[in-house]
Amino acid sequence: MTENPLQVIEDNDPDFAKLLDYTMGLAFEEGTMPMKYKLLIAMALDASKGAENGVKVLAMHALEAGATKEEIMEAVRITHYISGVGSAYTAANALKDVL
Repeated sequence: MTENPLQVIEDNDPDFAKLLDYTMGLAFEEGTMPMKYKLLIAMALDASKGAENGVKVLAMHALEAGATKEEIMEAVRITHYISGVGSAYTAANALKDVL
């Protein structure tokens, strides 16, 4: 996996880093929704925001959690419908080494 993109925050503001870890833990804790769906939602949101690295990492985690390539592509279709063609380009660039 790649280096921690929030390392500079951990190094310079440990209290804020703890808050970020806590909220991520809440978002991705085991619950009624399967983990693969949580990861697909997060991936779609990153695509909508143009966060290419986030799409790539979350897609890899989603695959590890049992998502299929088809489910990833369906999530990209939905993202495009809601957020436009830019999200499809972000996803395409991110997924070329994943799928």
